[in-house]
Amino acid sequence: MNSTISLSSTRSERISLNRFLLICGILSTLLYIGVNVIVPLQWKEYDVASQTVSELSAVGAPTRTLWIILCAPYTFLTVAFAWGVWRSAAGNRPLRIAGGLLLAYGSLGILWFFAPMHLRETLAAGGRTFSDTMHLTLAAVTEVLFLLALGFAAAALGKTFRLYSIATVIVLLIFGTLTFIESPGVAANQPTPLIGIWERINILVFMLWVAVLSILLLRMQSVNENRRV
Repeated sequence: MNSTISLSSTRSERISLNRFLLICGILSTLLYIGVNVIVPLQWKEYDVASQTVSELSAVGAPTRTLWIILCAPYTFLTVAFAWGVWRSAAGNRPLRIAGGLLLAYGSLGILWFFAPMHLRETLAAGGRTFSDTMHLTLAAVTEVLFLLALGFAAAALGKTFRLYSIATVIVLLIFGTLTFIESPGVAANQPTPLIGIWERINILVFMLWVAVLSILLLRMQSVNENRRV
């Protein structure tokens, strides 16, 4: 009897932990969106439409310290969520791979604090440093990791989620291309009238995908538990 109670208690604790980890995916989305609303308001000259998100944390930006403080929990929430995806996989190998890729994506978040870009004026004046190169490299690597994670998760979780993921990739490609087209203007300190809009659409689509994946896995966990009762 005591052994049965102990096993039941352990299983309940594991379920609760996994539920918390998966909820972290939703919390990470809400946090990042909230930070992107709050921080720009602290820099009067900043224009959401024509400036990138990275400029908020650039060297010399008046919002850099605030951005770092508010975004620090995002990395931990993302890593926790990735762990939750990994734990939810059980025998689902594609989902386990997706969890591993998301874990790598989240872990790289620590490096962002050490790889800020410089302000446009500095870049245009030839002030580019290794930090700027590292910033661009991190952006490329994290994008690849996310797309791979998206692909494996889509393959693991059924037709509806797969179609949603395909639609997400299409939107990311469209607005990622539009962002790339305007991006040379940042380093040259030239007008980039809509780069902030294109980039924020990309970010929002990505964040929503994370939240949807979190909700889907939470529902699956709930269904599995109800079947065991």
